[in-house]
Amino acid sequence: MESQPRIVVRDADLRDTADIVEFNRRLALESEEKVLDAAIVTAGVRRGFSHPELCRYFVAEIDGKVVGTTMVTLELTDWRDGVLWWLQSVYVEPDFRRAGVFRALYRHIAERARHDQDVRGLRLYVHHTNQRAMRTYEAMGMAKADYEFYEHDWSDAVRRRNED
Repeated sequence: MESQPRIVVRDADLRDTADIVEFNRRLALESEEKVLDAAIVTAGVRRGFSHPELCRYFVAEIDGKVVGTTMVTLELTDWRDGVLWWLQSVYVEPDFRRAGVFRALYRHIAERARHDQDVRGLRLYVHHTNQRAMRTYEAMGMAKADYEFYEHDWSDAVRRRNED
């Protein structure tokens, strides 16, 4: 019988930037067939590290190798007088999927959230075609919310303006 690998979850730091950038790029390609610019993603990750009031990153390691990452962003909820933690940029290396990596990340984050008196809950969004991820999240006890997601994305306009 093969034993499960030992998964260590920790707060990410600047040394993890390259892994986080690469995993974010893979995530976008795999889940939405989007090719992300490495320089823009690197700048975004560095911005995240420099603003811990906005987000924090976590990594999962096996034998010292980063095999999964997740970013948590904070949202004020005045209805609940606290904050919601949004799990974003969830990615696990393909060779380590179904090995408990996301479960370890989720449990670590949920435990930290439960010990923070301001946190009112965990949320995440998932691409509507990603059925496997939805099953995974439901297996962790999450339930589909009663909300739809809308956006007005002007990031391409910002990029074009910066190129001029």
